[in-house]
Amino acid sequence: MSLSVLIFFAMIFVLVFLLRTLRVGALVAFLVAGMISGPYILDLFQLNSTWTFLGDLGILFLWFTIGLEINIKRLWQMRRTIFGFGATQVLMVAMMLFPILFGMTTWSVIGTITISLLFAMSSTSEDLQLLTDRNQLNTTMGHQTFSILLFQDLLSIPLLAMLPVFAGRSFNLGATLIDVVVTSVTLIFGVVIIGRFVLNPVLKRVAKLKSKEAFLLAIMLNIALWAVLMNLLGLPTGLGAFLAGMLMSETIYSHQVRAEIDPYALLFLSLFFISLGMGLNLEVLMRNWYLVIGGMVGLVFIKFFALFMVSRVRGIPVFDARLIALVLSQGGEFALLMFQTMKTSGISAVPAADQEILTAIIILSMVSTPFLLTLHDKIFRSKKMFARSRMRQLNATENETKPEVLICGFGRVGQIIAHVLRARKIPYVALDLDVNAVMLGREHGYNVFYGDSTNHTVLREFGLASRRVRAVVVALDNAATARNAVLTIRGIAPKVKIFARARNLCESRALTNEGVEEAWPETVESSLMLAHGVLEKLGVSDEIISRTLQEMRSENYSKLDSAIAAKNN
Repeated sequence: MSLSVLIFFAMIFVLVFLLRTLRVGALVAFLVAGMISGPYILDLFQLNSTWTFLGDLGILFLWFTIGLEINIKRLWQMRRTIFGFGATQVLMVAMMLFPILFGMTTWSVIGTITISLLFAMSSTSEDLQLLTDRNQLNTTMGHQTFSILLFQDLLSIPLLAMLPVFAGRSFNLGATLIDVVVTSVTLIFGVVIIGRFVLNPVLKRVAKLKSKEAFLLAIMLNIALWAVLMNLLGLPTGLGAFLAGMLMSETIYSHQVRAEIDPYALLFLSLFFISLGMGLNLEVLMRNWYLVIGGMVGLVFIKFFALFMVSRVRGIPVFDARLIALVLSQGGEFALLMFQTMKTSGISAVPAADQEILTAIIILSMVSTPFLLTLHDKIFRSKKMFARSRMRQLNATENETKPEVLICGFGRVGQIIAHVLRARKIPYVALDLDVNAVMLGREHGYNVFYGDSTNHTVLREFGLASRRVRAVVVALDNAATARNAVLTIRGIAPKVKIFARARNLCESRALTNEGVEEAWPETVESSLMLAHGVLEKLGVSDEIISRTLQEMRSENYSKLDSAIAAKNN
């Protein structure tokens, strides 16, 4: 291994550590690492065909993860906020930016419109991470912010479909807009139909293999298939990856898909940002540093002002409106993706040198957001400028119902527990890797999904977090898997109450030692129930029976001989 590789990884580690300490997204660290290791500073690597290919893969994975967030059911539930607040925000920012950009540049009208719309988009990955770090995602402000980000992601479909316009394939703007609308609507409805009637059956067969490798390859094949199909139709490959993500979001496997693809997506995304950083012409940026700094300040100010005004018009309190405007005031990775996609496709919406400057402006704006939020918090705590206020937490009527109980395993035990919870109208969600059990449960109206209960990403996707899920039931029939699930749950939510099934007394004690609240050994409990029936028939009073059985259960069945229990098993 060469010294340059060692220096490269050490540099990435230091950058990620420093930027995450400052609550700046790790992707910015990879981009800065690419800039430093590129030909203009350390010259560790050259932007050759290998890096370009890896960067192209990163583009596909980023489009896929964006598409995975676009769930039609979720869009419908939040339609008023998404298409009201989100659309108004984008239009307001674009309308404020258009005259400034058109007056200061020599770009065409359609090019200026596109850049204005791209600047109106924010960084989904950074903003969601910031809201999560600040514990504000489940507030009214977080809900509104998330709705805007969802609309921005949805807007990426028509923007991607408009790329052929910049390649000179269409010059009639009215006809083009009609084509874009028709194409976008057709693609969205096509995704719903194909996801339900084609992809679900295919993934069902793959899931029956219970092979993570086969499941992962099915996901990657889906991405590649749609990317190639869009390319054959003369549309960007990124649109194909985006649609592949939307397809997966419409299946019952979407949460497991996200968990399986996350590590690989992060790897390829980092490679994309590294290659993007290597490709930046730092000489051009240094010559135009005043444009970069001025553009960043202007972008953040305009977006903050537009977002604040739209929020106030919608009746959002001043404190929440101010935070929404700050969180969304930066540019986003979508614009970086579009610039890169246009570059690789040979599309010149704006001059190449201007694209370099625009890219730098977006990067700096992404870096600025955490610092602006920190400054806001310090001023807010000092009570010098802002009135003291609190963000309101969402209640059940404002947001989708969150499960109070998470059931890991949907075999006979999990099904009975789900039936009891459903009878008492207690919200729950169940997970299982047996696709037949999942499909059968859903046919009977149970809230069960395909997912791995030992995967922390899957558990977080289904709402497991500190002070949210009230109880977890581990109803898995494999002792090792049950223990892994308990350890994963404990790592995410250390104080949540865990109730588990066990086949015998030995497994019960092992789970109890791992922090399980109660672990009921099936063989012992069935024996005690038989003993209850026998004593009752012999005329023993209920009080004596209850006291006797309670003594047997006390101190984790300490009065029972473990050797005899093991032998009976």
